[in-house]
Amino acid sequence: MSTNVKRLYRSRTDRWFAGVCGGLGHYFGIDPTVVRALFVLFGLVVGGGILAYLLLWLIIPLEPEEAGQLADEPPPVPAETEQE
Repeated sequence: MSTNVKRLYRSRTDRWFAGVCGGLGHYFGIDPTVVRALFVLFGLVVGGGILAYLLLWLIIPLEPEEAGQLADEPPPVPAETEQE
C-alpha cells in the first residue's frame, strides 16, 4: 500500500543559488521565476526576503539524487542519430 506523498525539496536542477525557489515552484506547481520575483519583492518591501531564503535553505532538504526525475516531469527525449 503505497501512497504518493508530495514532498518539498530544494531543487537540484532548477536552481540559481541553493534551489529553494525551484523547489517551492515545483511543489506549488508554479514557475520558479514567479517565486524568485516574490522573494525579491518581499525583500524590497518588507526587508525579510534574504533572511527567509536563508532559513528555508537550512530547513528544506535537498532533493535526493536517486529520485532522478520527479513523477510529473516527462521523460527526456533521446537525441536522434542522423541516418543517411
